[in-house]
Amino acid sequence: MKKVYYLKTCSTCIRILKDLNLSSEFVLQDIKTEDITVKQLEQMKVLAGSYEALFSKRAKLYKEMDLKNQQLEERDYKHYILDHYTFLSRPVIIIDDAIFIGNSKKVVEAVKTHLSK
Repeated sequence: MKKVYYLKTCSTCIRILKDLNLSSEFVLQDIKTEDITVKQLEQMKVLAGSYEALFSKRAKLYKEMDLKNQQLEERDYKHYILDHYTFLSRPVIIIDDAIFIGNSKKVVEAVKTHLSK
């Protein structure tokens, strides 16, 4: 499977996708217009190791809801990601059994390295 979960309204996601120049084999899912399903999130969790790894603590709602002062557990991370797309760290790029989460330079370089194999 080759899939990208992203926001087409996010300039960082768009810049990364242009930089990676992914092949047409990749399925792009705009998580704002096409909700993440429970099954999709569970597949991501298997690859990532936890829901927390997929959770964005930089989301505006994270601060607004004062979640940093709460003891969140795995089920909470799952709930929030399914409840609102903004809680998913973006982009999430899946290449077969490898997952790349977020937009750091290190992650983008790891995707490029993986694609060049």
